[in-house]
Amino acid sequence: MEAMPTDPPPPRERLGAASAPPPRRPERTPRLSGVGRFLARWLGRLVGAIAGLAVLAGLAGLIAAYGAYRHYAADLPDVVGLKNYQPPVMSRIFAGDGSLMAELATERRIYVPFTAIPERVKNAFLAAEDQNFWSHRGVDPLAILRAGVTDLSHMHEGRRPVGASTITQQLAKNMLLGNEVTLGRKIREAILALRIEQSLSKERILELYLNEIYLGQQSYGVAAAAEAYFNKPLDQLTLAEAAMLAALPKAPNNYNPFHFPEAARARRDWVLERMVETHAVTLAEARAAQAEPLVPRGFHHPDLTPDSGYFADEVHRALLARFGADVVSQGGLMVRASLDPRLQEAAENALRAGLLNYDRAHGGWRGAVSHLPDPPSSLRANWAEKLAGVTPPPGMLPDWRLGVVLGETDRAAEIGWQEGDAPAQAHTGTLLLADCAWARPLVNGALGGVPRRMRDILLPGDVVMIEPAAAPARLQLRQIPTVEGALVSLDPRTGRVLALVGGWSHAISQFDRATQANRQPGSSFKPFVYLTAMEQGISPSQRFLDAPFVVDLGDKGKWRPNNYEMDFNGPMPLHEALQHSRNLVTLRVANLLGMNAVAKTAIAFHLVDDMPRVLPAALGAVETTVLRMAGAYASLDEGGREVIPSLIDSVEDRDGHALWRTGAIGCESCGAAPDHPPLLDDTRPTIADPASVFQVVTMMEDVVSRGTGVRAGRGLNRPIAGKTGTTQDFSDAWFAGFTPDLVTVVWVGFDQPADLGKNETGGELAGPIWHDFMAEALKDRPVLPFTPPPGVTLASWSDSVQTMTDAFKDGQTPGASEPIGSPLTPPAAPAEAATTPATPASGADQAASPQGTTAAATPPPAPQAEDLDKTMGGLY
Repeated sequence: MEAMPTDPPPPRERLGAASAPPPRRPERTPRLSGVGRFLARWLGRLVGAIAGLAVLAGLAGLIAAYGAYRHYAADLPDVVGLKNYQPPVMSRIFAGDGSLMAELATERRIYVPFTAIPERVKNAFLAAEDQNFWSHRGVDPLAILRAGVTDLSHMHEGRRPVGASTITQQLAKNMLLGNEVTLGRKIREAILALRIEQSLSKERILELYLNEIYLGQQSYGVAAAAEAYFNKPLDQLTLAEAAMLAALPKAPNNYNPFHFPEAARARRDWVLERMVETHAVTLAEARAAQAEPLVPRGFHHPDLTPDSGYFADEVHRALLARFGADVVSQGGLMVRASLDPRLQEAAENALRAGLLNYDRAHGGWRGAVSHLPDPPSSLRANWAEKLAGVTPPPGMLPDWRLGVVLGETDRAAEIGWQEGDAPAQAHTGTLLLADCAWARPLVNGALGGVPRRMRDILLPGDVVMIEPAAAPARLQLRQIPTVEGALVSLDPRTGRVLALVGGWSHAISQFDRATQANRQPGSSFKPFVYLTAMEQGISPSQRFLDAPFVVDLGDKGKWRPNNYEMDFNGPMPLHEALQHSRNLVTLRVANLLGMNAVAKTAIAFHLVDDMPRVLPAALGAVETTVLRMAGAYASLDEGGREVIPSLIDSVEDRDGHALWRTGAIGCESCGAAPDHPPLLDDTRPTIADPASVFQVVTMMEDVVSRGTGVRAGRGLNRPIAGKTGTTQDFSDAWFAGFTPDLVTVVWVGFDQPADLGKNETGGELAGPIWHDFMAEALKDRPVLPFTPPPGVTLASWSDSVQTMTDAFKDGQTPGASEPIGSPLTPPAAPAEAATTPATPASGADQAASPQGTTAAATPPPAPQAEDLDKTMGGLY
């Protein structure tokens, strides 16, 4: 086998032959000396120690920061509630026709949702307060750094630190924290801002901020501020006006355009420049807005229901009693009141006219409002400017003007006054002495004679109240009366109060004389005495003795009540006694019935909560209010159904949910059966026998047609029932009356009880006011009769004086007077009406009512001697 060839082996390297150079040995580092080695060793240790300390410091800082966070965050409020947060919103009271009566708020705010806030308003506030709002997470580090540098550069100037708070931080401060300037508060604010950003959307944060922030002029939120500064809705603001609002958060008082217009304008222009920087507006738009004049216009309600202050106050008190102060002032309640603006205006006009007439007859001239000391020559040159500086007195009526006496003669004075605003127009006119006969000057507190010359009452420079007449050149002198009055009118079917006036002017006094003044009603109380008699079966034709009535008080003397006319008519039917308001008959009726029974009736009708069981109370020597009297007479009008006056129809919360509805009359069947008329559900309790009530109402009709209330009903030509009331010393004058569909009560008197004057009775003083109001209130209403209830029959009958029509129950004979018992003859002391006739009765008691066997009720105590003048009660 042939051998295979192989490659020859490589030649062996020969020793010493050329090859790759051997690897180079590294150069040796020079050795350090001993000192160097020592320094290097300690330097390493120092670096290690510093690094360790840094780590420890970092850990300590983290622990301290965590501790500080836990400290400041421990008692922070929960921000979760902000998701459903509703800022405090004012409550509003609306009249029956929907017009605005009043706003109730500790913070005037109109809440506007985010989508309804104009973009120009949003952009203006973002440019002025937080340019990076949409990008930061609640805290803006760059703004904090910038503010810190600024504060350090001015730290020795005593200035307030520059703020760097974002809108979220401001929201946290305004809604959840206080306003103190401390580092702790800023830390808490920042923590809350971070939490808020995690819980709420940016849109919700901006919405809350723009509705919560205080912007001066008692306005909270941009919508309220738009009205406060420009008298506009938010969506009608111009760019310049929106920028002005955005200028206010920094310092609402310092940039108030009403007080500091130059500073306000400079700040507004600065906001517009910032809006250019943020590209919210163009430079041209900003320049145009800066060129606009800054003209603030104070907020006012052009549609605010006039002269409704007393009514609104009473509604406010009712709301506070039911819902509490916080809900009323911050809950955004929508309150529907029962006020009828037309009737309210008529009530104001009638009451003021009546008080003016009384004041002109009794008050005299109490002097000028003010006096301008300028000499006549210079006064004529600048009177308009000087007059503009005189403040009108509270209570001056809208149709009156302040005027200054420019000159005078014996028979006339030249008066200058102004009309209109900005600029006011100057006018001059003549005040005639003949028109000032009522203005008798007061001499040592007493009325002087009729002025004979103009200078007896006026001098050049005197500032007085005048009213331009139909012919503007002829003026009438005016002054605010010192006498006061009140009027309440309501719907008897529902109890809804349609008009309420508590005095001459709410601007002078907020004391409501219709609801807060307790006064004696005088003889207007008597119908409830007679009602008590009717309920006990006494007939309207029953005769009682109108003769002297003397209460023997032993060693304390005697009480001798009398009639207003100071005469005695002998036996008299109850109808005629009520018609002419005979006191002595009323006392004998009350004595027969017992004052416990009379008090029970008065309390059931809510005329009083309680009353003394003494005979003078039967003449009205108790205390009540005009509103209570109106409710009691409404119950008479409604046939003995309980009527509780109400000023509020409904209350709704801010979301429109009903919280309160008044009224005891419903209509559940309304709409259920279209083919049948609806049936009203009357749940009012019956507090008196309807037949007895109708008997009294029928007698009260004659009070108005032929009795003491003639002036109240004259010319109204419809069925009217009513009663006059005058107290013993003529300190209170009342007229209370009603038609089947309207009840009205009028009171006149002084706040501090004083004599109104001789013969100033309820019929003469309050009756004409009642008449003037009812003439306006009834002009568009149908004429309605009083409907008799079952069980009574109307019948006419006559006595020796007149023919009368009365309602008689079954078994009662028209004109008859039945024996009802011995109490008609005054019992002996010490019973309730122990009497000694001033003149012999000559058997009149027997003739009026033969003796019977019915015992008298247990008599209450007689009045104390020292109280006799006060407790006399009604006169007329």
